[in-house]
Order: sequence, then C-alpha cells, then structure tokens
Amino acid sequence: GTSSVARAWSATFDGMIGRPMSSFFQTNAGINLPGLASYPDVFAAFIILLLAGLLSFGVKESAWVNKIFTVVNVLVLCFVVVAGFVKGDIHNWAIVPEEITNITSSHSAELRLGVGGFLPFGVTGMLAGAATCFYAFIGFDCIATTGEEVKNPQRAIPVGIVVSLLICFAAYFGVSAALTLMMPYYLLDKESPLPVAFEYVGWDPAKYPVAVGSLCALSTSLLGSMFPLPRIVYAMARDGLIFRHLAKLSSRKSPVVATMASGMLAAVMALLLDLKDLVDMMSIGTLLAYSLVAACVLILRYKEDDCYQSVSATADMDVYGEKTKEPHGTGICVPSKGRGSATYWLKSLVLPESQIPTATSSHIVNICVFIVGLTILLLSVVLANWPQALMDGRPQVVAPVVLLMAVLATCTVTIWRQPQSHTKISFMVPLLPVLPVLSVFVNIYLMMQLDAGTWARFSVWMLIGFIIYFSYGVRNSSEGQKRVTVKIQLHNESQICLGAEDGKREPERE
Repeated sequence: GTSSVARAWSATFDGMIGRPMSSFFQTNAGINLPGLASYPDVFAAFIILLLAGLLSFGVKESAWVNKIFTVVNVLVLCFVVVAGFVKGDIHNWAIVPEEITNITSSHSAELRLGVGGFLPFGVTGMLAGAATCFYAFIGFDCIATTGEEVKNPQRAIPVGIVVSLLICFAAYFGVSAALTLMMPYYLLDKESPLPVAFEYVGWDPAKYPVAVGSLCALSTSLLGSMFPLPRIVYAMARDGLIFRHLAKLSSRKSPVVATMASGMLAAVMALLLDLKDLVDMMSIGTLLAYSLVAACVLILRYKEDDCYQSVSATADMDVYGEKTKEPHGTGICVPSKGRGSATYWLKSLVLPESQIPTATSSHIVNICVFIVGLTILLLSVVLANWPQALMDGRPQVVAPVVLLMAVLATCTVTIWRQPQSHTKISFMVPLLPVLPVLSVFVNIYLMMQLDAGTWARFSVWMLIGFIIYFSYGVRNSSEGQKRVTVKIQLHNESQICLGAEDGKREPERE
C-alpha cells in the first residue's frame, strides 16, 4: 500500500510539472525486464525513505493536518464530479467499434483498447477492474475494531460501515463517471488521469488545483499506510514471529528498526514495480485478508466453549463412569463410549449432542470450513476461466460446477446445524454461516480476475512469508511458547488428579 501510494504521488507531481522526471529516467535508466516498471521511480523511493526517517524519530501524523487535507480532497472531488458532468460528452459511453478500429490498425492494440460501448471489455473486464479497485475498501475493518468504544455497537457498527461504503461508492463512482465522460476511456492517462482530463477538455488552469487536491489525498493515504506498518512489524517481532531485533525501540519509544526496515522494503518496491502491479498486489492481499477474516468468524463463532472444556476434562478423569452427569442448565452430555465410531460422527453432523459448542462440533466446523475454502477456490477457477462454456451448457464444465455447489451447500448446512457460542460480545456478524461463506466466495472470485503476473508475485511473497514463519516464527513465538507451557501444566494437573482418584478407589477394589 505504501509503495503504490508513493508511486501515485510521484506520478501526480511529475505530471503537474510537465513530466521531466519520468522522461529523464526512462531515457537514461530504462528497465526492459518483464514484471518490472519501465523506469525506476527514484522520487517515490525518496518520499518513502524520507517519511520513514521522520517516523523513526517519533514524528506522528497530525490530526489537524489530516483534517485540512481531507477538506481539500472533498472539495476537489466535488469540483471534479461537477466539472465532469458539465464538460462531459455522453458519446464517450457509446463509442462504436469502428472508431476504435480507426485509431490503430494493429490487431493487438485493438484488443487492448476493447470494443467500445459502455462495457468496452465486457463483464469479465468489469470484474477484473473491480478486483483491481478493491483497495478502495481497505480500512473498513477499523470500524469493527472500535466496537468497544461506542455506546450501542449493535447499531453503530452496521450504520458506520454502510454509510462509509455509500460515501466511498459515491466518490469513486462520481470521479470515474466524470473521467470517462470528459474523455474517451482509451485516452485516459494511467499515471495521473485527473489533470490530463481537464487539459483534454480545455480547462488547463483547472488541472493545477486538481493536482494539488490529488496530492493532498495521496499524502493522507501515504501517512495512513506508512504509520501503522512499523507498529505491526514491531508487534510481530516482539512476539517472535519475525526477527526480534526489529522490536528495538529508540530513546523516544519509537520502533526505529522496524520503521527503517519496512521503509526500505517499501522503497525498493516503489522503485522497481509499476503502479498497476503494486495496486494489484495490494488488492489481492486485501481480498485474501478479508477471506481469512470471514473464515475466522465461522471458526470462532463455533469454537468450543470454556465451560464445556472444564466438563470434558472432568469426563476424561472419570474413567470408571460411562458418562458424566449433565450439569444443571447446560444441556451437556459427554459420553465416554462411542466417540470414535462412524455412527457417532455422522449423527453429530446433523444432530449435535449439545446446545453449546463442544470439541466435536468445533472439529466438524473446522473441517467444513477447510472444505468450503477449497471448494470455493476450485469453483472460482472454473467460473473465471470458462464462463462462456458454462453459459453454453457444456457438460464438462456444468457437471463440476454442480458437484462443487452441492459440496458447498452440504458443508454450509452442516455448519448451520452445529451449536453456536453463547458468549456475548459488542458486535456479532449476523446470518451465519451464509454471510461469511458468501464473503469468501466473492473475495476469492475477484482474486481470480487478477492477471497471472499478480498471482506470481503474490506467490513469491507468500512463499517468503511461509519460509520465515516455519523456519523462525514457529520456534521463537512467545505466544506459542506460552501455549506449550499451559498445556504441560494442564497435563501435569490432570495426572495428579488421576493419581489422587486412583488412590481413593484402590481400597474399594480390595
């Protein structure tokens, strides 16, 4: 996120002053390697390193500066939308294919420019654009994390999310509609579209305040993306998930090592990668994170309750009884026989043994969530790569889709039949398990709309993360070591309890 915003900031500023930086670096230091930008954006890297240096000394983002930037940004957005509808031409939404053919005689360029009309790249192109623009929804999780700070979270959180979504939708819809009305879509500048659009319609003086407004918006985004990143790295390093020397603090209690390390990494990415590639990386990461959050909602909502764990521990120690007594008011009955039989597990799928989550029901939900994720992944691959074959009704595509949807429906119903946790928290996601499953499906399907290069870079990034986690984080995590210690203590306590029970019952056997 930091790299993409810095690259956009550099492109906007460069376009405002006549593009001298891009022309110089493209001429003298061009990069002709696949997967990298056409030229190194030194200015974007410099911006990130400068901001990282300031943050390492404990300089925090100022609230009043952010407010000023936000006001300027809103005013510029309103001006862009109004100007776009005033100077716009509805013909730009109905460009005929012949007009595109006249632009160039190259067949490959014609494919790149689409076929005109309101959807020049079809429904597939629209979905690919939606996947790329998913970065617009970054930050909505902050609303949910502040649930404990409001008086009525059950009402405030849904209203806050819906209102924020509507505002962002209106802003993005208004600006994109204004841009495509002001000039044909195939002439839009990829790096700095707003100033170029005003120059195209003959409003040259307006491009400067618009560029300043864009810089204000990008500055706010740059601060918002750069400031929390070192704190996340610091928290992970303090726990031991990544290298602990990144958790060193300066004399001002600022995570200086984490700030400089994350700043250098972001600077290298901004230096070498193209803006679209960075945005796609941010979008695919956000989509994956939201998918994992939706899956975790299911796992946590159906997680075994602590009260049942205590009863289960008692049942495990009651080696002479066939089943424990049902605690008053809990509806728990813990059988000691038949737990491993196939009949017991099949019955638990549709008729759980308890009204609150147990170890069995929690295990069933975990397995179903894994199957749901894998099924949605396969279903999204088929829908994204062979949509026309599915519309034509080809059996080799329809049959797998029907089978996968049947598996998905079965797992969803199985999760629905399991008991949910009765623990009350400030805000709980409604319509379980349908809403989280639908969220995972939409997110993964949008991920499949991104190009192969994005998936390749994402795979390399994930591979590096897995190597660091399994080679270092698993063995050095403080949280993991605490859990191991707690398990050892519980095991020792259970052995002591069992020994005491055996000592009491030994005379009875004689």
